[in-house]
Amino acid sequence: MIGAGGMAGGWLHRFYPSFVDRAEIVALVDIDRKVLNTQADFLGLAKEARFTDFRQAFARVEADYCTVVTPPWVHRACIEAACRRGMDILTEKPIADSWKDVVASYRAVKKAGVKCTVIQNYRYNPPTYTFREVLRSQRLGRLNYIMGRFQADYRGRGAWGAFRHEMPHALLVEGAIHHFDMLRNLAGSPCAQISGHEWNPQWSSFKGESSASYVMKMDGGVVAHYEGDCNGAGHQNNWHREYYRASCERGEVVLDNEQIVYTVVRDNKTGALTRAEVPQISPDYKGHEYVIDAHLKWISGGAKPETTIEDNIRSNAMMFAAIEASAKGKTIDVGAMVKKATG
Repeated sequence: MIGAGGMAGGWLHRFYPSFVDRAEIVALVDIDRKVLNTQADFLGLAKEARFTDFRQAFARVEADYCTVVTPPWVHRACIEAACRRGMDILTEKPIADSWKDVVASYRAVKKAGVKCTVIQNYRYNPPTYTFREVLRSQRLGRLNYIMGRFQADYRGRGAWGAFRHEMPHALLVEGAIHHFDMLRNLAGSPCAQISGHEWNPQWSSFKGESSASYVMKMDGGVVAHYEGDCNGAGHQNNWHREYYRASCERGEVVLDNEQIVYTVVRDNKTGALTRAEVPQISPDYKGHEYVIDAHLKWISGGAKPETTIEDNIRSNAMMFAAIEASAKGKTIDVGAMVKKATG
């Protein structure tokens, strides 16, 4: 496993313990020796299974697959190293921190013929999982458009982790990769084109762009709107509390920060509105664990997960197309980006 601190600590202490009968971490990598040793001690790893350089780990360790939980700018190098070893990969999102590196990572995986799953854990939290099932069941008829909103009060410098307050495109790269993937997931189709803007208000504690507003047209005609803000001074829709609303043929389905899914249907004769809470659907595994389970089944001969790199490149394309759309002030053809990268 590459990465031991920060988010990787959650993998070691919360996610992987659910799979002790199916997966064993045989080596650990982190550039911070203190963090590395603390987490390796927790795992009971010998000194020869602890590395500060992932290249040395790949050279010395035999494993069935690698897990990549590092900052996005390290992903490409880790993925390419795994591909050179012919090793399957489970990686955090985004695939990489630039479109060039996303494409290079994708092509390395395809050339090596390895299996690569990308974490998109928000798809498999019970509230959003339930929301998606309402749409897929078509109980409210055909889908027209979707609204997605993320608002967090990160006005204090370092409130969202110091590095995010320093990096460019912080909201899109570190946040909207989740939300764009969710909008595509809920729409049930890839994004065809995107337009909009990212910016940084004068009072922001971020150096890079921390606010965004975008419109997406999906294949099949569904339209999606996204509003994101890391400077939220009002109603909060922070992590695991995002707002989604889908307008359908015979009503709408809503999810707000209380994380209760409900439908609203209007009688067009009487004008009466009926609000009904939707019973929550909980998959056997939730969030990260859902994707880990799917990956382990896949590399053991089971079905392909929903979030393979072949699929997830579409969500990454949305993110980088959004950056380009803002910079150039025009609508970007996302489908063409993906076709060029994967053709």
